[in-house]
Amino acid sequence: MVQNQFCDTEARAFVASHAQAVGEDVAMRLFTSRLLGGDKNLVLHGGGNTSVKTTVVDRFGNDLAVICVKGSGCDLQHLEPAGLPALALAPLLELLKLDSIGDEDLVSELRRCLLDSRAPNPSVETLLHAAIPHKFVDHTHADAILALSNQPEGTACIKAAFGDRVTVLDYVQPGFPLAKAVADAFEADSSVEGVVLRHHGLFTFGDDAKSSYDRMIDLVAVAEEFTSQHIAQRTGDVTRLAEGADVDRAQVLATAAQVIPVVRGAVAIPQGEADYCRMVCSWRSDDDLVKISSHAECARLVAMGPLTPDHVIRTSGSYLYLTRDEAADPAACRRAVAAFVDRYQTYFEAHKSRSPVEPAILDGYPRVAVVEGLGVLAFGETYQAATIAGDIAEQTLRGKATAEAFGCFAGLPPAQLYDMEYWPLERAKLGQRPVATLQGQIALVTGGAGAIGFGVCQSLCAAGAVVVVADLNQVAAQGVVDRLFEEYPDAALLAVAMDVTDPDSVQSGMDQVVLTFGGVDVVVPNAGIAHVSSLRDMGSEDFKRVIDVNLFGTMTILQAAAKLFEAQDTRGSIVVQASKNVFSPGASFGAYSASKAGQHQLGKIAALELAPLGVRVNMINADAVFGDQVRSGLWEEVGPDRMKSRGLDEQGLKDFYRDRSLLKVTVTPRHVGDAVVFLASDAASATTGMTFTVDGGVAAAFPR
Repeated sequence: MVQNQFCDTEARAFVASHAQAVGEDVAMRLFTSRLLGGDKNLVLHGGGNTSVKTTVVDRFGNDLAVICVKGSGCDLQHLEPAGLPALALAPLLELLKLDSIGDEDLVSELRRCLLDSRAPNPSVETLLHAAIPHKFVDHTHADAILALSNQPEGTACIKAAFGDRVTVLDYVQPGFPLAKAVADAFEADSSVEGVVLRHHGLFTFGDDAKSSYDRMIDLVAVAEEFTSQHIAQRTGDVTRLAEGADVDRAQVLATAAQVIPVVRGAVAIPQGEADYCRMVCSWRSDDDLVKISSHAECARLVAMGPLTPDHVIRTSGSYLYLTRDEAADPAACRRAVAAFVDRYQTYFEAHKSRSPVEPAILDGYPRVAVVEGLGVLAFGETYQAATIAGDIAEQTLRGKATAEAFGCFAGLPPAQLYDMEYWPLERAKLGQRPVATLQGQIALVTGGAGAIGFGVCQSLCAAGAVVVVADLNQVAAQGVVDRLFEEYPDAALLAVAMDVTDPDSVQSGMDQVVLTFGGVDVVVPNAGIAHVSSLRDMGSEDFKRVIDVNLFGTMTILQAAAKLFEAQDTRGSIVVQASKNVFSPGASFGAYSASKAGQHQLGKIAALELAPLGVRVNMINADAVFGDQVRSGLWEEVGPDRMKSRGLDEQGLKDFYRDRSLLKVTVTPRHVGDAVVFLASDAASATTGMTFTVDGGVAAAFPR
């Protein structure tokens, strides 16, 4: 239920801190915009828009009437002054006198009205805001309004809830047509408190920010109460999707860990014969969503259009529905996805003539899958995109459930959804970003809290991967995640406690990754320890401890990774962190050298066995990686003995290893990390079973 969050004390403090820079009107506009954006029952991720009409002094000292309106694609919850570009108001009102104007011309005219040519494109509904004769205008996609207006008799439902307090308009394409329709509605009746656009949302307005905000909250609350009372009074054959038996959380988690990688693999988009555009997954499994996904009517509802067409660019018009059996069976799951893509192709062919210029078809793969008994799986090329799709999908599922309990959900017809999905002005909200090297891929690094692990994680973040820092020490792993966030604030990161010598711990960690991100594409077995001792003096427990971590630990990771790669069936990459000691061992380092030689051999065997799955397995032999930002645990163990035997201090030892290499370079953790990225990337798509040296050039360790 919506709550009025307006606080006079907070508003005054906010205005006091912002008014000098942007003026009181814009400061208040920012304050209430953020209040609206902070309520997911009103707007989600770039949805909705707000404006204020005010006066500024131009560079010539003249007062100029302007409208400051939310920039296209900006997020209300985090709106900044730059997200409220100012436009000259008078020429906008002149545009409303036209009978029609094309989209490209409209965009050109809007940009011509901007006071700052560097400002973002203003909302496509700028003219609508200009047409409403009030200082402040708010627009949201409130769930309660959509539940009422997405009914076969939506206008009557809205009127029953509000009477004459609002004007109701049938759906009109946003932009110039909608602005003209709203202008005509106000000319017919200027006394209303709001305008409801069916399938789209609610507009409220006022002479001050608080009045417009209060009206929005009040009208949405009325809709919520009206809907709730109507549902409570209904008897007989009422579809209440969120009712059902209590959810067995343990069973849901166990099933999800098995099913999610299968679905994620099925929705990956093939890219040629040897690669995929992989998706990151955001799983939503609140009890009500699990119950809705189990209802007999769910499949019908998710195949229908969204609550509001604005969501179509984030989630596509319909969602994929999978029974529990389909989701668990890789072949059945891929057939269901293929059928979904075929339906999308049919939809596109049926409506592409509506576009003025024939558009290129979008990929047509589902971005949301609703799985019986599991809830919502949302997918995106990045974790951010998956999160946005997930937020929209869970609100949509709840909104449709409410609409069905009230009466019967009725979304827009496919033709109008197509108009929005392929409307250039709407797609422009998504922006254009370069595709990162490992975009959409999820990378797991064991021993991630160590020096090399940290460097590998840095390189993976820089390459756009989702990164899982796995380590025996959970606190240290979280510390690495926190440091990585400082360097890569937009990264998707997870710290996982994992004991590689314990198969149950490894499987538990893998399950955690699956439930958080959907699966794994790049695996870096990097956990390792060392022990300094001659063979003659080495204790059996010391030898076994090193073998357990370095060799058996690699085995447990390879086994768990192989199962995931098989479930996903989208190829993948494993990069084993071996050592220069594989080919050039050192005295008093027998346990480490033997374990690394065995680890290296396991990598070769894995390359042979996983090749049928298209999984590449390569090895990195590094040497003398002391660490910079994070100290090396290995050198903490080995260094004192090496310094003593050579009569060197710590810096002298580092200089010794640098100068003994052919290239005379200091090997850093990022050198190793960059090698991992290369071996996991398309650049090495034809390479497996290779040993990649990162040691500055140690001739004795050349692979042979």
